[in-house]
Amino acid sequence: MILLVATLIGILAGGAVCVRYLRQEIAGNIGPRLRRMQMQLDNLEAEINLAMTTRLAELSRHWERHLPPDSK
Repeated sequence: MILLVATLIGILAGGAVCVRYLRQEIAGNIGPRLRRMQMQLDNLEAEINLAMTTRLAELSRHWERHLPPDSK
């Protein structure tokens, strides 16, 4: 009976140590990945803003060229 209780306590302690180690490693590895993903999202946002600004400028130039002379 004592051997069974000691074995169960050992398994629980080993599991707790394993879970603690895994949580620490997962938390350590996710930081750089999140930073890299954030940088990619920032780059994508900048590219979209550039494309939208360029398109708006093209549309504005097109609109100004096709306005009637009395509305300018």
